[in-house]
Amino acid sequence: MTEHHGSDRDLDALRRRLADFAAARDWQPFHTPKNLAAALSVEASELLEIFQWLTPEESARVMADAGTADRVKDEVADVLAYLLQFCDVLGLDVLAALSDKIERNERRFPVAGERSNDRQGSPDRHSPE
Repeated sequence: MTEHHGSDRDLDALRRRLADFAAARDWQPFHTPKNLAAALSVEASELLEIFQWLTPEESARVMADAGTADRVKDEVADVLAYLLQFCDVLGLDVLAALSDKIERNERRFPVAGERSNDRQGSPDRHSPE
């Protein structure tokens, strides 16, 4: 088993490891934006599949079962891996993109007391878009 140091846990180091892994196997021709977006969608669906028939209460306790927790961790890792590879291929800074999106959402969805009356109770208030 490979020992991972603290620097291996930052996103840039993980992105480099993923790129090196793919390059060593000559997978770059397959890592097109379309293919990576499709793979990302598939892995997100596999994560959803774990929760598909659970009640809200069961889903909140999903990490209590070691086997299910391992499945969740694996699918989360797959989603993040494909997202990082997708961003790498397109030259996107994933953290900058997230920061920009949070800033737009902070303006779009002000805290209670700051929002106008026409936005209160809006069905899209929890949407990240």
